[in-house]
Amino acid sequence: MIALDVIRAKGHFNVKGTHRNTLEITKDDYLTPRGDCILGINADKALSDLDEKVKQIISTDGSYVYLVMKVGEKIDVVQGVGSHELSLSNTEKLIVRRSSFISDSTLMLRSNKAARDIRRDLIEELKEEADLTAFVIASDRPLKDVEVLSIIVNSDP
Repeated sequence: MIALDVIRAKGHFNVKGTHRNTLEITKDDYLTPRGDCILGINADKALSDLDEKVKQIISTDGSYVYLVMKVGEKIDVVQGVGSHELSLSNTEKLIVRRSSFISDSTLMLRSNKAARDIRRDLIEELKEEADLTAFVIASDRPLKDVEVLSIIVNSDP
C-alpha cells in the first residue's frame, strides 16, 4: 500500500540548511538565524493535517517514509522509516530525524539525510524565498528512487 500527500511552503532568507540531525518544515511565518534545520515556512500543512491514509501507514512498524522536496526543477529525496510510536499530531510543523527520537512532530525516523545533506543549489533557491513543494509518500514496502519519482510525476499537486 502506498499513499501520498503534498505540502506547500516557502523559503526564507534565513534558511541555512546546516543542521546535522534534522530538517523541518513549519507553518510559522518567520525564521530566525538559529533555525538551521528549517527549510520551509508558511506551510499549508503540519503533521496533524496529513492525509489519514498516509498517517496510518507511517504509524505502522516496518513502514517506509519518503519526503521529496521540489524547488523549481530541483528535487531531493529523503527516506526513513515510520513507527507505531509516532503520534503525527503536531499542528505546526513536521521534523525528519536521523535518530530514533520520537516527539509529536516527528515525521520519520532514521532518515538518510538531514538539512545539511540537502542539495546546496536547492537550499540556495530557498534562501531566495522560492516555493517549496514537499511530497510525503508512505509505503508498506521499500521503494526504488524511480518508483518514488514516478509517484511524484503522476500526481496532480
